[in-house]
Amino acid sequence: MSISIIFFGTPEFAAQVLDFLIEHRVQIKGIVTQPDRPKGRSLQLISSPVKMIAQSKLPEIPIWQPLKSSDPQFLAELSAVKADLFVVVAFGQILPQKLLDIPQFGCINVHASLLPKYRGAAPIQRSILGGDLETGVAIQKMVKQLDAGDVIDEKKILISEEMTYGELERALCDASKPLLLDVINRYTTGVPTAVAQDLAYVTYAPKIEPEEGEINWSRPARSLHCLIRAFNPRPGAWCWIEMNGERKRLKILRAKVSDREGSVGELLSPKELLIGCGEKSLLISEVQLEGKPRMSAVDWLRGMKGPLKFI
Repeated sequence: MSISIIFFGTPEFAAQVLDFLIEHRVQIKGIVTQPDRPKGRSLQLISSPVKMIAQSKLPEIPIWQPLKSSDPQFLAELSAVKADLFVVVAFGQILPQKLLDIPQFGCINVHASLLPKYRGAAPIQRSILGGDLETGVAIQKMVKQLDAGDVIDEKKILISEEMTYGELERALCDASKPLLLDVINRYTTGVPTAVAQDLAYVTYAPKIEPEEGEINWSRPARSLHCLIRAFNPRPGAWCWIEMNGERKRLKILRAKVSDREGSVGELLSPKELLIGCGEKSLLISEVQLEGKPRMSAVDWLRGMKGPLKFI
Protein backbone atom coordinates (compact mmCIF):
# COMPACT_ATOMS: atom_id res chain seq x y z
CA MET A 1 0.00 0.00 0.00
CA SER A 2 1.35 3.45 -0.92
CA ILE A 3 0.55 6.62 1.03
CA SER A 4 -0.30 9.92 -0.65
CA ILE A 5 0.08 13.19 1.22
CA ILE A 6 -0.65 16.89 0.99
CA PHE A 7 2.20 18.91 2.46
CA PHE A 8 1.58 22.07 4.52
CA GLY A 9 4.54 24.36 5.23
CA THR A 10 6.02 27.81 4.69
CA PRO A 11 9.59 28.70 5.90
CA GLU A 12 13.01 27.34 5.00
CA PHE A 13 12.80 24.63 7.70
CA ALA A 14 9.68 23.24 6.00
CA ALA A 15 11.18 23.65 2.51
CA GLN A 16 14.17 21.49 3.44
CA VAL A 17 11.87 18.79 4.81
CA LEU A 18 9.74 18.92 1.65
CA ASP A 19 12.85 18.60 -0.52
CA PHE A 20 13.90 15.52 1.45
CA LEU A 21 10.48 13.88 0.99
CA ILE A 22 10.61 14.59 -2.74
CA GLU A 23 14.06 13.01 -2.98
CA HIS A 24 12.72 9.91 -1.24
CA ARG A 25 9.79 9.60 -3.65
CA VAL A 26 6.97 10.29 -1.21
CA GLN A 27 3.73 10.61 -3.18
CA ILE A 28 2.82 14.29 -2.81
CA LYS A 29 -0.52 15.31 -4.29
CA GLY A 30 -0.51 18.99 -3.33
CA ILE A 31 1.19 21.80 -1.44
CA VAL A 32 -0.36 24.31 0.97
CA THR A 33 1.68 27.36 1.94
CA GLN A 34 1.18 30.94 3.09
CA PRO A 35 0.31 33.66 0.53
CA ASP A 36 3.13 35.58 -1.15
CA ARG A 37 4.22 38.51 1.03
CA PRO A 38 5.66 41.96 0.15
CA LYS A 39 9.30 42.32 1.11
CA GLY A 40 11.99 44.98 1.08
CA ARG A 41 11.75 48.62 0.14
CA SER A 42 10.12 47.79 -3.20
CA LEU A 43 7.45 45.69 -1.44
CA GLN A 44 7.83 43.09 -4.18
CA LEU A 45 5.75 39.96 -3.56
CA ILE A 46 8.00 37.08 -2.51
CA SER A 47 6.99 33.41 -2.52
CA SER A 48 7.61 31.22 0.52
CA PRO A 49 10.59 28.83 0.46
CA VAL A 50 8.12 25.91 0.30
CA LYS A 51 6.39 27.34 -2.76
CA MET A 52 9.74 27.84 -4.51
CA ILE A 53 10.75 24.22 -3.90
CA ALA A 54 7.35 22.98 -5.08
CA GLN A 55 7.41 25.04 -8.28
CA SER A 56 10.93 23.86 -9.04
CA LYS A 57 10.56 20.15 -8.31
CA LEU A 58 6.81 19.44 -8.43
CA PRO A 59 5.52 21.76 -11.18
CA GLU A 60 2.61 19.47 -12.03
CA ILE A 61 0.89 19.44 -8.64
CA PRO A 62 -1.50 22.09 -7.24
CA ILE A 63 -0.33 24.77 -4.79
CA TRP A 64 -2.85 26.43 -2.48
CA GLN A 65 -2.15 29.71 -0.64
CA PRO A 66 -5.29 30.39 1.39
CA LEU A 67 -5.63 33.55 3.45
CA LYS A 68 -7.66 31.41 5.86
CA SER A 69 -7.45 27.64 6.04
CA SER A 70 -11.16 27.56 6.89
CA ASP A 71 -12.17 28.88 3.45
CA PRO A 72 -14.98 26.55 2.17
CA GLN A 73 -13.74 26.46 -1.44
CA PHE A 74 -10.22 25.62 -0.30
CA LEU A 75 -11.53 22.80 1.92
CA ALA A 76 -13.62 21.43 -0.95
CA GLU A 77 -10.60 21.40 -3.27
CA LEU A 78 -8.46 19.64 -0.66
CA SER A 79 -11.16 17.01 -0.18
CA ALA A 80 -11.42 16.38 -3.92
CA VAL A 81 -7.71 15.41 -4.10
CA LYS A 82 -8.35 12.42 -1.79
CA ALA A 83 -4.89 12.32 -0.23
CA ASP A 84 -4.45 9.72 2.53
CA LEU A 85 -2.57 11.94 4.99
CA PHE A 86 -1.87 15.63 5.57
CA VAL A 87 1.67 16.49 6.75
CA VAL A 88 2.24 19.85 8.46
CA VAL A 89 5.66 21.45 9.04
CA ALA A 90 5.65 25.08 10.25
CA PHE A 91 2.69 26.11 8.12
CA GLY A 92 1.76 29.20 10.14
CA GLN A 93 -2.01 28.95 10.47
CA ILE A 94 -4.31 27.20 12.93
CA LEU A 95 -6.08 24.37 11.09
CA PRO A 96 -9.83 23.99 11.68
CA GLN A 97 -11.43 20.68 12.62
CA LYS A 98 -13.14 20.46 9.21
CA LEU A 99 -9.71 20.37 7.59
CA LEU A 100 -8.26 17.87 10.08
CA ASP A 101 -11.16 15.51 9.31
CA ILE A 102 -10.58 15.41 5.54
CA PRO A 103 -7.85 12.74 5.05
CA GLN A 104 -8.67 9.15 5.99
CA PHE A 105 -5.53 8.87 8.16
CA GLY A 106 -5.82 12.37 9.65
CA CYS A 107 -3.05 14.95 9.93
CA ILE A 108 0.41 14.78 11.47
CA ASN A 109 2.67 17.64 12.50
CA VAL A 110 6.42 18.06 12.98
CA HIS A 111 6.98 20.07 16.17
CA ALA A 112 10.45 21.28 17.17
CA SER A 113 10.36 20.27 20.83
CA LEU A 114 9.93 17.21 22.99
CA LEU A 115 6.21 17.49 23.63
CA PRO A 116 4.46 18.26 25.93
CA LYS A 117 7.23 20.79 26.62
CA TYR A 118 7.16 24.03 24.61
CA ARG A 119 3.86 23.84 22.80
CA GLY A 120 3.38 26.87 20.59
CA ALA A 121 5.08 29.16 18.09
CA ALA A 122 8.72 29.45 19.27
CA PRO A 123 9.89 26.16 20.82
CA ILE A 124 13.47 26.36 19.52
CA GLN A 125 14.22 29.81 20.88
CA ARG A 126 12.37 29.19 24.14
CA SER A 127 14.41 26.05 24.81
CA ILE A 128 17.64 28.08 24.58
CA LEU A 129 16.20 30.92 26.64
CA GLY A 130 15.29 28.36 29.28
CA GLY A 131 18.88 27.13 29.47
CA ASP A 132 17.88 23.61 28.41
CA LEU A 133 20.57 21.06 27.67
CA GLU A 134 18.31 18.89 25.50
CA THR A 135 15.42 19.31 23.09
CA GLY A 136 14.22 17.47 19.98
CA VAL A 137 11.52 17.00 17.38
CA ALA A 138 8.21 15.25 17.85
CA ILE A 139 5.82 13.87 15.24
CA GLN A 140 2.29 14.19 16.60
CA LYS A 141 -1.23 13.41 15.46
CA MET A 142 -2.98 16.74 15.05
CA VAL A 143 -6.02 17.76 17.06
CA LYS A 144 -7.79 21.10 17.23
CA GLN A 145 -6.04 22.13 20.45
CA LEU A 146 -2.60 23.57 19.71
CA ASP A 147 0.18 20.93 19.78
CA ALA A 148 -1.86 18.67 22.06
CA GLY A 149 -2.03 15.55 19.87
CA ASP A 150 -0.65 12.12 20.73
CA VAL A 151 3.04 11.70 19.90
CA ILE A 152 3.94 9.02 17.34
CA ASP A 153 7.72 9.36 17.64
CA GLU A 154 10.48 11.77 18.65
CA LYS A 155 14.19 12.39 18.25
CA LYS A 156 16.31 14.02 20.95
CA ILE A 157 19.03 16.63 20.29
CA LEU A 158 21.66 17.92 22.74
CA ILE A 159 22.00 21.70 23.06
CA SER A 160 25.67 22.62 23.43
CA GLU A 161 26.70 25.55 25.61
CA GLU A 162 27.46 27.84 22.65
CA MET A 163 24.73 26.67 20.23
CA THR A 164 22.70 29.48 18.66
CA TYR A 165 19.10 29.45 17.51
CA GLY A 166 20.19 29.15 13.88
CA GLU A 167 22.50 26.23 14.63
CA LEU A 168 19.90 24.40 16.71
CA GLU A 169 17.24 24.99 14.06
CA ARG A 170 19.45 23.32 11.43
CA ALA A 171 20.15 20.36 13.72
CA LEU A 172 16.43 19.89 14.42
CA CYS A 173 15.58 20.14 10.73
CA ASP A 174 18.16 17.47 9.89
CA ALA A 175 16.77 15.23 12.64
CA SER A 176 13.17 15.68 11.52
CA LYS A 177 13.71 14.54 7.93
CA PRO A 178 14.35 10.80 8.42
CA LEU A 179 12.01 10.70 11.42
CA LEU A 180 9.10 12.09 9.40
CA LEU A 181 9.83 9.80 6.45
CA ASP A 182 9.79 6.78 8.75
CA VAL A 183 6.46 7.83 10.29
CA ILE A 184 4.89 8.37 6.86
CA ASN A 185 6.04 4.91 5.80
CA ARG A 186 4.41 3.39 8.90
CA TYR A 187 1.03 4.46 7.53
CA THR A 188 1.42 1.91 4.73
CA THR A 189 0.39 -0.74 7.26
CA GLY A 190 -2.29 1.32 9.05
CA VAL A 191 -2.43 4.18 11.53
CA PRO A 192 0.63 3.96 13.81
CA THR A 193 0.32 3.88 17.57
CA ALA A 194 0.96 7.06 19.55
CA VAL A 195 1.40 8.11 23.17
CA ALA A 196 -0.81 10.70 24.88
CA GLN A 197 0.99 13.75 26.26
CA ASP A 198 1.32 13.98 30.03
CA LEU A 199 -0.64 17.12 30.95
CA ALA A 200 1.39 17.55 34.14
CA TYR A 201 4.43 18.53 32.05
CA VAL A 202 2.84 20.92 29.54
CA THR A 203 4.70 24.21 28.98
CA TYR A 204 4.22 26.85 26.30
CA ALA A 205 6.49 28.70 23.88
CA PRO A 206 4.80 31.95 22.88
CA LYS A 207 5.88 33.92 19.82
CA ILE A 208 9.15 35.80 20.19
CA GLU A 209 8.74 39.57 20.30
CA PRO A 210 11.68 41.77 19.16
CA GLU A 211 11.60 43.85 22.35
CA GLU A 212 12.47 40.71 24.33
CA GLY A 213 15.94 40.99 22.82
CA GLU A 214 16.89 44.12 24.79
CA ILE A 215 19.79 43.36 27.14
CA ASN A 216 19.48 44.39 30.77
CA TRP A 217 22.98 44.20 32.23
CA SER A 218 21.61 43.70 35.75
CA ARG A 219 20.61 40.16 34.79
CA PRO A 220 23.08 37.28 35.39
CA ALA A 221 25.62 36.77 32.64
CA ARG A 222 24.44 33.19 32.00
CA SER A 223 20.87 34.37 31.43
CA LEU A 224 22.07 37.02 28.97
CA HIS A 225 24.27 34.45 27.23
CA CYS A 226 21.16 32.32 26.63
CA LEU A 227 19.31 35.40 25.33
CA ILE A 228 22.06 36.23 22.84
CA ARG A 229 22.18 32.65 21.54
CA ALA A 230 18.38 32.40 21.30
CA PHE A 231 18.15 35.61 19.25
CA ASN A 232 20.98 34.76 16.83
CA PRO A 233 20.50 35.17 13.89
CA ARG A 234 17.04 36.69 14.35
CA PRO A 235 15.68 38.96 15.61
CA GLY A 236 18.94 39.78 17.44
CA ALA A 237 19.79 40.61 21.06
CA TRP A 238 20.76 44.25 21.51
CA CYS A 239 21.68 46.97 23.97
CA TRP A 240 21.94 50.73 24.05
CA ILE A 241 25.39 52.29 24.07
CA GLU A 242 26.64 55.84 24.26
CA MET A 243 29.57 56.65 21.97
CA ASN A 244 30.94 60.09 21.25
CA GLY A 245 27.93 61.56 23.01
CA GLU A 246 25.45 59.71 20.78
CA ARG A 247 23.01 57.00 21.81
CA LYS A 248 23.15 54.00 19.45
CA ARG A 249 21.83 50.47 19.28
CA LEU A 250 24.35 47.62 19.28
CA LYS A 251 23.49 44.02 18.45
CA ILE A 252 25.39 41.40 20.44
CA LEU A 253 25.78 38.34 18.23
CA ARG A 254 28.14 36.10 20.20
CA ALA A 255 29.51 36.11 23.73
CA LYS A 256 30.82 33.89 26.51
CA VAL A 257 30.32 33.92 30.26
CA SER A 258 33.31 35.09 32.29
CA ASP A 259 33.80 34.53 36.03
CA ARG A 260 35.13 38.05 36.46
CA GLU A 261 32.92 40.30 38.56
CA GLY A 262 32.28 44.01 37.97
CA SER A 263 29.70 46.74 38.23
CA VAL A 264 26.56 46.37 36.09
CA GLY A 265 27.24 47.63 32.54
CA GLU A 266 30.90 48.42 33.31
CA LEU A 267 33.49 47.91 30.57
CA LEU A 268 36.02 45.84 32.49
CA SER A 269 38.88 45.85 29.99
CA PRO A 270 40.31 48.46 27.60
CA LYS A 271 41.28 45.81 25.04
CA GLU A 272 38.17 43.58 24.92
CA LEU A 273 34.42 43.87 25.34
CA LEU A 274 34.08 42.41 28.82
CA ILE A 275 30.91 43.80 30.39
CA GLY A 276 29.89 43.50 34.04
CA CYS A 277 26.50 41.88 34.71
CA GLY A 278 24.30 41.30 37.74
CA GLU A 279 26.28 38.10 38.27
CA LYS A 280 29.68 37.48 36.63
CA SER A 281 30.32 39.16 33.25
CA LEU A 282 30.03 38.68 29.49
CA LEU A 283 32.97 38.56 27.09
CA ILE A 284 31.48 39.70 23.77
CA SER A 285 33.10 38.37 20.59
CA GLU A 286 30.86 39.59 17.73
CA VAL A 287 28.76 42.73 17.36
CA GLN A 288 26.81 44.79 14.83
CA LEU A 289 26.33 48.51 15.26
CA GLU A 290 23.10 49.90 13.79
CA GLY A 291 23.57 50.57 10.06
CA LYS A 292 26.92 48.72 9.97
CA PRO A 293 28.05 45.16 9.07
CA ARG A 294 28.70 42.55 11.72
CA MET A 295 32.29 42.34 12.91
CA SER A 296 34.50 41.00 15.67
CA ALA A 297 34.14 42.84 18.95
CA VAL A 298 37.92 43.34 19.21
CA ASP A 299 38.09 45.01 15.78
CA TRP A 300 35.09 47.19 16.59
CA LEU A 301 36.59 48.26 19.92
CA ARG A 302 39.94 48.97 18.25
CA GLY A 303 38.24 51.38 15.84
CA MET A 304 36.47 53.28 18.60
CA LYS A 305 37.35 56.93 19.12
CA GLY A 306 36.27 58.60 22.30
CA PRO A 307 34.46 57.25 25.36
CA LEU A 308 32.13 54.24 25.23
CA LYS A 309 29.37 53.55 27.74
CA PHE A 310 26.99 50.61 27.98
CA ILE A 311 23.54 51.72 29.12
